[in-house]
Amino acid sequence: MRYWLFYKMNKKARLILLTAFVLLLTACSSGGQAMDDIVRSYTMISQDQAKEMMEKEDGHIIIDVRRVDEFETGHIPGAVCIPNESIGTEQPEELPNLDQIILVYCRSGNRSKQAAQKLFDMGYTNVYEFGGIIDWTGEIE
Repeated sequence: MRYWLFYKMNKKARLILLTAFVLLLTACSSGGQAMDDIVRSYTMISQDQAKEMMEKEDGHIIIDVRRVDEFETGHIPGAVCIPNESIGTEQPEELPNLDQIILVYCRSGNRSKQAAQKLFDMGYTNVYEFGGIIDWTGEIE
């Protein structure tokens, strides 16, 4: 009895209804794939979270992506300077392990986001970006 209405429709109406249904299913399945592509990226964390991570002995590395002259005016203790401009498509020598925890910062947060994305795109799996040193309340050397 339920299908009686469907069969009562003319061929054109049935074709339109079936086409709409197929398009709806196609749109739903491709939308999920697009969302997967959008979410895969580095992880943004707060500076407090970064401080907590820095206290752990887990083999992490802190990367300052400012220019060398900026780095020399003051940086987070233990940080390594790898300027954003020098990060291309090849692994930096200072980062041989793609699975190492990498904490990235710059002056204000702009270059660190760029560098974190480049590192992630290069295959690094544990990239954490925490903004800029201008907001840093921890120790600076």
